[in-house]
Amino acid sequence: MTDEMVDQQPGGSAAEDAAGGGAGDGAGKGAEDEALARAWAELVEAARRTVADGLVVGTSGNVSVRVGDTVLVTPSGVSYDRLTPRDAVGVDLDGRQVLGTLAPTSELPMHLAVYRTTSAAAVVHTHAVHATAVSTLVPELPLVHYMSAALGGPVRVAPYALYGTDELARNMLEALDGRTGCLLRNHGTVTYGSTLDQAYDRTAQLEWMCRVWLAASAVPGMAPSLLSTGQLDAVQEKLRGYGQRRG
Repeated sequence: MTDEMVDQQPGGSAAEDAAGGGAGDGAGKGAEDEALARAWAELVEAARRTVADGLVVGTSGNVSVRVGDTVLVTPSGVSYDRLTPRDAVGVDLDGRQVLGTLAPTSELPMHLAVYRTTSAAAVVHTHAVHATAVSTLVPELPLVHYMSAALGGPVRVAPYALYGTDELARNMLEALDGRTGCLLRNHGTVTYGSTLDQAYDRTAQLEWMCRVWLAASAVPGMAPSLLSTGQLDAVQEKLRGYGQRRG
């Protein structure tokens, strides 16, 4: 959903002591404030990156990060390049606003649904062009590349529902079952991760795979070769040992 429809003015009266610069109430409160301020800065950077990387236009799409029982989210209708530390927006897991005065993204139900049902620490929602195009064509992204395994398996398309509704959140959760990313029909993408970097990387990988499939499918008289589920299972097993080992 695009959040450009509401023109809010940032910078006025977000909770200063919760998102950077307040006196605090002791060491515990100070540590919590610092964590929220740091998470907000990372969230704003990621939101701006979605625009720079062409995954959204204007303020469409949204980003959230969970810090304890507080979910920081991008506000509705505010250009990301205008956001400051004083504009932090936070809600609890029931959706009650606990930080800031700007209204949260209209897609808050989707973000909260992910946090209530998974161990996610961050969620990224975009209107990426190729992924959105694929969402209008198939019920599931064909297995055109092994990186589908990084999202838990074949990427499903959630049935269309009006933006910002509980129905859309329910459809998304069904598509996410056993997955860390899905497509939203005629809408865009949702991915989550244990870090914001991971959630963002999954979004970028999903958009890239959709672009590959569209490009291969567009060749006249040809059809892209697809991986089998057995081949994908082998990739998932190998990915469990991927990366640097700390010791």
